[in-house]
Amino acid sequence: MKGKNVLLINPWIYDFAAYDMWARPLGLLYIGSILKKNGCNLYFIDCLNTSHPYMKGKKPKRKPGGDGKFYREIIPKPDPLRDIPRYYSRYGITPEAFCHDLSKVARDRRIDVALITSMMTYWYPGVFDVIKIVKQMLPGVPVVLGGIYATLCNTHARKFSGADYIITHEGEIDILKLLAKLWHTKPVFVPEIADLDSYPYPCFDLIPDLRYVCIQTSRGCPFRCTYCASHLLTRYMRRRDPIKVVDEIECWNKKFYVKNFAFYDDSLLYGHGDFAIKMLKEIIKRELSCKFYCPNGLHARAINGEIASLMKDAGFERVCLGFETSDTKRQVETGAKTTTKELINSINCLHRAGYGTEDIRAYILCGLPYQDADDIKKAIDIVRSCGARPVIAEYSPIPNTGLWKDALKISPYPIDKEPLFQNNSLLPCQWEGLTYDMYKQLKIESGI
Repeated sequence: MKGKNVLLINPWIYDFAAYDMWARPLGLLYIGSILKKNGCNLYFIDCLNTSHPYMKGKKPKRKPGGDGKFYREIIPKPDPLRDIPRYYSRYGITPEAFCHDLSKVARDRRIDVALITSMMTYWYPGVFDVIKIVKQMLPGVPVVLGGIYATLCNTHARKFSGADYIITHEGEIDILKLLAKLWHTKPVFVPEIADLDSYPYPCFDLIPDLRYVCIQTSRGCPFRCTYCASHLLTRYMRRRDPIKVVDEIECWNKKFYVKNFAFYDDSLLYGHGDFAIKMLKEIIKRELSCKFYCPNGLHARAINGEIASLMKDAGFERVCLGFETSDTKRQVETGAKTTTKELINSINCLHRAGYGTEDIRAYILCGLPYQDADDIKKAIDIVRSCGARPVIAEYSPIPNTGLWKDALKISPYPIDKEPLFQNNSLLPCQWEGLTYDMYKQLKIESGI
């Protein structure tokens, strides 16, 4: 594999709305770092680059923590969405900027393979456009598609994407096997899939103007929440050594001057904090002066007084909690991840540690199959009464999850035939108990 030239591409987002909540193609960057260890030369084109030199004069607003808006250009809606009365946009750099980067790469070296990732299932049009352009500008170069869409909508991807090869789930081992077959060679470095600390750090060094780094301390989740695809995307739950996690944070901080970090874990605090306590104490001990964010949400059940105080001292800027619903029966049915009492307790602990109302956010799922407006309103009121900020997270039906069959029954859209209708912006499981107008009114009344 030594000397082979690999192009990594993070595609556009095509949607009604999109916001950069510390969005990086972490899986793709891990694969890149593994290929680099095997002697490959890497090239990276990020269609979501918010500091692209070709886009001068169109710089989107960014926040000090690194999150913010993407570049946005209104584009025609795909035919299945033609009747939706909302603007549809391409989020990311212009096609001209993408082609400019692609041409430059092609001039510099002969590319041996193009690896393209994918995110939400209903963002596939941006993926398809990237594949189409790569095929046109780099004829004969094998195109490999992986990521979330490729895994969850595998049949759709194989039939329509135009990619030469599809990699599903965690792709580090499978991509090595595929490239070994294509190039008639063997890798000299293969990570131990059960040992996440055997993986090299993801290749964030390929990103210019590196404002934040995404950290993954574990893969998988011990829960099987019926609305979540975590267990479909990862093989099983495993966790890194907490001291080695801090080693990585310190590396990015000292060598690349990165101060903002977003944890990509589905269960950062799982186990009532034994792992987290060791990690947080080590961060504090090293006096790194970093800021940390948890966009995926934390398990309220795991937050006690000690954890809350350590998070505050370590530099966690905002704390996002997964509440999902206030309905006791639905809490149990969807995964028993937390209870209302546990949410209240965790928020109280965070307040005592010094967090204010605006620093504590609780995600509330909206649009679950057969969920009514009163359930959402009650959850909003509970979060507010505790002194936290409610955040509505619109439900997206995900193939083969626990709620998928109910979603198929209730959705007015053919969500099983067209992934575009899995878009949470459509409120795809709306029904008479929660219409789209009810949802909009609920957001107005609640001030969210």
